Amino acid sequence: MVKADERREAMVDRLADFILAEGLEAAKLRPLAKAAKVSDRMLLYYFKDKSQAVGAALERISSRLVVILGKKTASKPLPYEALLTKLRGIVLAEDMWPYMRLWLEIVALAGRGDAFYRATGEAIGRGMLAWAAGQLDSASAKEREKEAARLFVTIEGMVLLNAVGLGAVSREAFASSRPSANKRRKA
Repeated sequence: MVKADERREAMVDRLADFILAEGLEAAKLRPLAKAAKVSDRMLLYYFKDKSQAVGAALERISSRLVVILGKKTASKPLPYEALLTKLRGIVLAEDMWPYMRLWLEIVALAGRGDAFYRATGEAIGRGMLAWAAGQLDSASAKEREKEAARLFVTIEGMVLLNAVGLGAVSREAFASSRPSANKRRKA
């Protein structure tokens, strides 16, 4: 690897660390340059603009998240309910919360019409859907797609509720839904 490439990679790691810790609101040019341990001008030498620097950092963060999830999930595909149970504990864990908080920030910016964050959020979301589908032991490819979407929607709802202080609501929903679902099956 060329020395300039090594420097850029190190900068991307530092930018990712900064954004995870401080959020996108703090990702202005000067603070990014300071986090990367370079001048504003040097940051723009390595990245054509702030968006490219943030985009590279978000890609790195996404890659880190996939690695973390890979280490915490089963080595073989699981049925929907088993994977949901496992992921519920993972995504709300303290060490995962910086990633979830950042995801919510991306979603909020996309919701406000920011084209960059809409495209970024869509790419991350599609990546997570593909990852979830690969974790599922489903009866067919069509069923796997549906279960991955349902898993994504469920986990996103839990993250959102947790962010606004209603984590207990989602925990209660799962604690109380199992018995009633079993009663319906017996009827």
